[in-house]
Amino acid sequence: MTQALIIIDVQNDYFPEGKYPLNNTEQTLKYILKLQNYFRQKQLPIIYIQHVDQDVNAAFFVKNSYGSQLHSKLLSLEEHNEFIVQKAYPNSFYQTHLQQKLEQLGISQLVICGMMSHMCVDSTTRCAFELNYQPILIHDACTTRDLNFNDNIIASQIVHDSFMSALMRFETVKKCESFIQKI
Repeated sequence: MTQALIIIDVQNDYFPEGKYPLNNTEQTLKYILKLQNYFRQKQLPIIYIQHVDQDVNAAFFVKNSYGSQLHSKLLSLEEHNEFIVQKAYPNSFYQTHLQQKLEQLGISQLVICGMMSHMCVDSTTRCAFELNYQPILIHDACTTRDLNFNDNIIASQIVHDSFMSALMRFETVKKCESFIQKI
């Protein structure tokens, strides 16, 4: 089984100085970097998903802005086994060349991490399952933010845990360390 790591929307606007900061981004990034390092050592493909909004009046991820750039700690894309796929919707497969790239690389399983748990991570992971990529979701390498529903603030950890527990029905959900140690 050939795996690829999918890193979703780890972009500057989601960090404390960005336009749409999430909670626990620095801790989440540490786990993502561990996964990145593992995949680099194994010489397995890494695909960075980058959300770009074409609307110059968008709240965040505006095309060609600092906020839409991938976080600098993720980069050096000098590796020929690392790719960027840009998207405009939460689902990383929708209207992108992600599936074609995975087919070209002969990928049969996806290891998924990134930002935001309740939006892009959720929709991409569900689609990966529907496309038979047998996804493994690394829950501590994902994060989100507080949400407001019915005039109630739902804490980001509750939002995150709720989505991870719902995804367990479709995917394998693991901690970063248990994934790296198991393989």
